[in-house]
Amino acid sequence: MTRLSVNINKIATLRNARGGQMPNVVQFAIDCERFGAQGITVHPRPDQRHITTQDTYDLAKVVTTEYNIEGYPDSRYMTLISDIRPAQATLVPDGPDVLTSNAGWDTEKHQSFLSETLKEISSHGVRTSLFIEPNKHWIELAKKAGADRIELYTGPYAEAFGNAPVTAIKQYIEAIEFAVSIGLEINAGHDLSQENVRYFKQSVCQLDEVSIGHALISDALYLGIENTIQRYLHLLRD
Repeated sequence: MTRLSVNINKIATLRNARGGQMPNVVQFAIDCERFGAQGITVHPRPDQRHITTQDTYDLAKVVTTEYNIEGYPDSRYMTLISDIRPAQATLVPDGPDVLTSNAGWDTEKHQSFLSETLKEISSHGVRTSLFIEPNKHWIELAKKAGADRIELYTGPYAEAFGNAPVTAIKQYIEAIEFAVSIGLEINAGHDLSQENVRYFKQSVCQLDEVSIGHALISDALYLGIENTIQRYLHLLRD
């Protein structure tokens, strides 16, 4: 079964809009796990506009499933990984002014930087994942750089899915088959939703984990978080 990691950034966004601790990010993560989530994902950005540095440390004390910390590997991020040693570190190429992750790594251009960074993270016993587009050349170089996994950027898939699902999934099928053949594990994330995640899961040869935040939290406003998590788990079952 594909594991569901719930990205809780939007809960922190809601809390920060008013100040205080409502909703409580830590308690929300605990509840997500209690309701069946198999992981918690956060992306602590430098401006702390949602998940703060303190949140990242506080969550490390309570997450009992898989803790996944996303981010651009600057010195701040690398300190978090060294201190916390989460189950997984997902590296994204976002600059500090990017609203949301909207492109994957060019692993050719950044090969040396990524190789050094992944080696350092791996030395802490942390599984590594690179946020990447379904480009076989970049995927091959992700493996060469030392990544354990790739997280495929699924924004283009989600955008095209409504009108042409077969076309939308084609490049992902080919990319995942290639990635698996060279020994990479597969994550996926960005704009996955109840409408498109099952088709994605059923179309590819292997999908170890999805990280879903915006759509899942939006669904929970109508359905409740327990019901929403159960719905996503149902969609991800083999």
